[in-house]
Amino acid sequence: MPKLACVAGEPSGDLLAAPVLSALNQIPDMSGLEVYGIGGPRMQAEGMHSDWPMETLSVRGYVEAIKQLPAILKLRKELIQNLLNEGRPDVYLGIDAPDFNLGVELELRKAGIPTLHFVSPSIWAWRAGRIKKISQAVERMLCIFPFETEIYDKAGVASTYVGHPLASEIPLEPNAHQAREKLSLHLKIPAASLDGLVVAVLPGSRGSEIELIAPVFFETMQLLTERLKGQKLHFLIPVATPRLREPLEQLLLKAKNINADIQIRLLDGMADEVLEASDVVLIASGTATLQAALWKKPMVISYKVPWLTAQIMKRQGYLPYVGLPNILCGEFVVPELLQNEATPEKLANALQDWLDNPMKVAKLKERFAQMHETLRRPTGLLVAQAVAQTIANNRNKQVSA
Repeated sequence: MPKLACVAGEPSGDLLAAPVLSALNQIPDMSGLEVYGIGGPRMQAEGMHSDWPMETLSVRGYVEAIKQLPAILKLRKELIQNLLNEGRPDVYLGIDAPDFNLGVELELRKAGIPTLHFVSPSIWAWRAGRIKKISQAVERMLCIFPFETEIYDKAGVASTYVGHPLASEIPLEPNAHQAREKLSLHLKIPAASLDGLVVAVLPGSRGSEIELIAPVFFETMQLLTERLKGQKLHFLIPVATPRLREPLEQLLLKAKNINADIQIRLLDGMADEVLEASDVVLIASGTATLQAALWKKPMVISYKVPWLTAQIMKRQGYLPYVGLPNILCGEFVVPELLQNEATPEKLANALQDWLDNPMKVAKLKERFAQMHETLRRPTGLLVAQAVAQTIANNRNKQVSA
């Protein structure tokens, strides 16, 4: 029975890996494949057995990681010991989470276990020095952006461009009306209740993000509501994980106490539906910004991290932008308001600028449509084929030996 060990460290990795596991189930040679390691609900729904909680790894930034470091190191040690002994796999697939996965991959590759890594670390944006460790730890890098393979070719690391799975899952043509109808059914409200302007607000998928940026987002919603009194304005917030609902509900209660008429609704998940239904998006920097771009939505990207984390990242980075839409387009196609620039006034101004400039929005949608076509590949299948081929090669080597 073939064995695949894989680790996804956060919800975005769980989202990326689930189509891979689904595709593996369709490959005849992978019949009976045993998949284990660390993953979220989507991966588990595809038959993976997660031996440790993914939440342990779901931290962002140096300061936050330091707090969680003892638990992370303990988990990694247990995982490596398991995979080198009774749980030895035919191949290890690390899904993103490079700070965790590269250390695991390095030890496994030393022990003769083939290692694949799905989603290249952002060596083109910051910490380019990681390429040396990658060359030692990773047998093949599976790249989700087309420009990355050239970087690995120059470094002598095998790589394959597999496209971005979200580009295949999200349709080329959004249907905002249909999405609003679906959301109204979910919210158990009349479809007409979502008439007017819909603002998608995505404050992140981690507790630290909710703590730092969500209060600013709620103040921005208050300010925008005051400015656009004559319009029907709806704010929809998809709650990324159940544990984030309570802090968001507290912020919602506070907002309602200030203005009882403000229309803010929390939804469990449903980020795609919320984005598709929206006219404009206020969003924390991360994978979700690419989601919003694939839905062809004008957005304002924002982020806040502790001061020390910001200083470290600033010194190691060399791109002028952090948002994936801007990185992929090679210019500021959407505004980024980070750290001290992330004020309710500036965020509200940037959102209102999109709402007041339909021609500007139309040009952005054309740009995002071109990007969508470039990223659209059968990603899950391509990654699954790389896994299956690596398992076959490894087993052939064992037979020859």
